[in-house]
Order: sequence, then structure tokens, then C-alpha cells
Amino acid sequence: MRVIRVDASTATVLLTEAPAPKVRDRQTGEIAKDAVSGEALMTVGVVYIDEGESSLMQVTIPESGVTEGLTVGAPVSLPGLVARPWESVFNGQQRHGIAFRATAVAPGAFPMSQAG
Repeated sequence: MRVIRVDASTATVLLTEAPAPKVRDRQTGEIAKDAVSGEALMTVGVVYIDEGESSLMQVTIPESGVTEGLTVGAPVSLPGLVARPWESVFNGQQRHGIAFRATAVAPGAFPMSQAG
């Protein structure tokens, strides 16, 4: 499926949920792993604000990409942010959405246009 690069250079991205393991199977508690590297995956919640509009997003990050110094409510950067459309059928119901993934999550800064 197509992967769409997301240019977040003009956006403000604020951390709303601290990093947590991404659960692959809720019944067993199995943690999701990267299909290529086998590394454990984490998720973070962010609010993405750009051009006066905001969206809440869950972003998947490899465990090694979670940086120290993250604070809920503070700006973060998401290098390598991509969006991947998905669809599936679950219990006869068609579902679809957009999955977001980044190579890391690190403390960020407010864009210069919003400073002082």
C-alpha cells in the first residue's frame, strides 16, 4: 500500500500521550514488532496543529526511536513521519483509516512563526 510522506515542518506537534508499547493482540498482551527489524513498537498520542486546524493522532515509533526528555503537553518532533492508508474487514464490518509512523519522537520546539 502507498506510503505518503508528511511534511510537519510548519506544524506544531504536541505530545498528548506518553510512549506506550503497541499491543498486537489484546487477548494475549503480545507487543507489536517491526516486520523487518523485529524491534518492539511503541505508540504516542499527539495533537497535530497546522494552518489553524488540529487533529489527534496515534503515531507508531520503534522502541529505539523514543527519546529521553519527553513531556506530555510539550512540543515534539517526529522525523520521518509517514501516513499509510489501510482497510480491513472485521466481524463483517468494513473498516478503514490512516496509520501514522515515524522513525523517532524527540522533544521539539514551537515553530518560529509562533514564537514571541
